[in-house]
Amino acid sequence: MADPLPLADAQARLLALATPLAQEQADLAEASGRWLAANIGARVDHPFADLSAMDGYAIRYDELPGPWRVVQEIAAGAVPGAPLATGEAARIFTGAPLPAGADTILIQEEAARSEDTLRLAGKGPRAKGAHVRAKGMSFSAGSTVLRAGERLTPARIGLAAMAGHAVVPVRRRPRVALISTGHELAAPGTAIGPGQIYESNAAMLAAMLSAEPAALASRRILGDSLPLLVDAISRAAADCDVLVTTGGASVGDHDLVRPALEAAGATIDFWRVAMKPGKPLMAGRLGGCVVLGLPGNPVSAFVTALLFLKPLIATLGGAADPLPRTVRLPLAVGTPANGPRLDFVRAAITNGMVRPLVVQDSGALTALAEADALLLRPPYAPAAEPGMFADVLIVA
Repeated sequence: MADPLPLADAQARLLALATPLAQEQADLAEASGRWLAANIGARVDHPFADLSAMDGYAIRYDELPGPWRVVQEIAAGAVPGAPLATGEAARIFTGAPLPAGADTILIQEEAARSEDTLRLAGKGPRAKGAHVRAKGMSFSAGSTVLRAGERLTPARIGLAAMAGHAVVPVRRRPRVALISTGHELAAPGTAIGPGQIYESNAAMLAAMLSAEPAALASRRILGDSLPLLVDAISRAAADCDVLVTTGGASVGDHDLVRPALEAAGATIDFWRVAMKPGKPLMAGRLGGCVVLGLPGNPVSAFVTALLFLKPLIATLGGAADPLPRTVRLPLAVGTPANGPRLDFVRAAITNGMVRPLVVQDSGALTALAEADALLLRPPYAPAAEPGMFADVLIVA
């Protein structure tokens, strides 16, 4: 039996099985959280002209300290009047274009006006161009404002709109099928039999997927029956881009997911990852579908979904950087030396410091629900003292 793969190797092999899906156009209102499939260029200059950044008066800097004669008033959206002549100024408001001949804004707090006569009443602007948003300061027409592979955050959607786009190129949403396996599983809300537990992985993974640009194609709970699993896997794979199973991925007599996948025609790329929790993880392909077999223990399923399923969705969606990012935080308490597997320790962040939770069992969803971070402990890491910095994955 081959040794478990290091996490980075397993992630790379999984993502190599995925190809970004077909491109489509999405309205900005429907594009949040998706990844751009092509660069976005600006259709206009922004600002479109030299604009005032403050309420005040448009003047010529070289004419300080004045006085000036106020000859026009310009609001945002208005067109300036005649160019300013020597000794002239214009009353101007935030966002309004400067008249020709003006190059600086004297803010109203530093101005004194009597009828049409304007005088300096403070220190005045410190340099030419003060309080002016120069034409094209943000971007110019034809320039690239967003790049393929960037995720469309609210700010980037606003930028696309500002650049003149109502629709943007993205990838089709991947369709995901979930199959939970095990005779012991009962659907939440149903009567529970002797020896049974309520199934939680499907609800947890569906909730995780709801925050991603993915569509849930189907969701089933199945017992440990090889013919039933083969049929369900074949049907699901024909109608989805990603098939996720939970449970049955180990080597026991009732762990039937791998034989069921192989009987359905799947090719298994790898099985087992050198991580804790989540060692019995499987990945492969079945036709045009990427297959991801997650462990059955809820915490293991959550951690592996975070590290494998979400990056897989991102890769199919065209992300340039699909893997989760860690941050460095100081330890609130010391941690013991680690064993041979990369350990993802459930932890809480308090006052900017990370503290491992007491309960670390892979079936303890209560501890996972309390956690807002996973503390990474590398293989064979020595004991760490309080205050030492460690890599942390934020999960809530």
